[in-house]
Amino acid sequence: MYSELQINTAARNSRTYLQHCYFTRPFKVADISGQHAPALHLTLMSASPGILDGDEYDMNVNVAAGTSLHLYTQSYQRIFQMKSGAKQSFSVQVGAGSSFFYLPHPSVPHENAVFTAVNKIRMEKDSRLLWGEIITCGRKLSGEIFRCRHFQSTTEVRYEGRLVFKDVTLLEPAQIPAGEMGQWEGYTHQASLYWQDLSADMEEMAATVYDLLSAEAGIRGGVSRTAAGALLVRVLGQGGEQLYQLFKKIALLAGEERRL
Repeated sequence: MYSELQINTAARNSRTYLQHCYFTRPFKVADISGQHAPALHLTLMSASPGILDGDEYDMNVNVAAGTSLHLYTQSYQRIFQMKSGAKQSFSVQVGAGSSFFYLPHPSVPHENAVFTAVNKIRMEKDSRLLWGEIITCGRKLSGEIFRCRHFQSTTEVRYEGRLVFKDVTLLEPAQIPAGEMGQWEGYTHQASLYWQDLSADMEEMAATVYDLLSAEAGIRGGVSRTAAGALLVRVLGQGGEQLYQLFKKIALLAGEERRL
């Protein structure tokens, strides 16, 4: 099934509002912004239990200049058993002086899942981005650990037209066992967070994020700076909820509401 999502923001009296929203099943969008919140907070929901064989998601978000959008998900993204596969395309335009926060719930590729996701983000001058991704081994509590056939997620970030970040995560357990050295090495969950904000002291933020990681039990993580001055956080763990809550703590550090 082909499914489409379009979200456009605009500004009015220093507040961000939802100018345009279009979606087809199974998508739904709920505005959860507070009455006086300067940023727009939306929850992306789905009437489907998860991504099914043959699904094709086409998602487009345009964050207009000078606006701020926080996009949440309702629950874990389950990717079911497939024969041919499913794919998702997510395109984001972050206008000048605007910001976009996206910290979705973990993705859960089931046994024999075949899924390809391509994320393309274009940032304009003085824009800010917080982009997260958490991938699980499968239905761990049911004993289904790394049994998907193919899971690939590619994320590309361009700032003023220049490629500043590209990341590819590939899971093919039958070809490359995830437990081997240089792979997940005994961990069952992987999280990545990209944070770009040229107006913030990212060296100080890197130290604070490292302290957060150090305080968490049962994980391995690190923080690095990209050539563009952004922060890249990588974490390996044993539970999706722990990594999701950790990223929410980092989002609070970004202080979006305090800046607007």
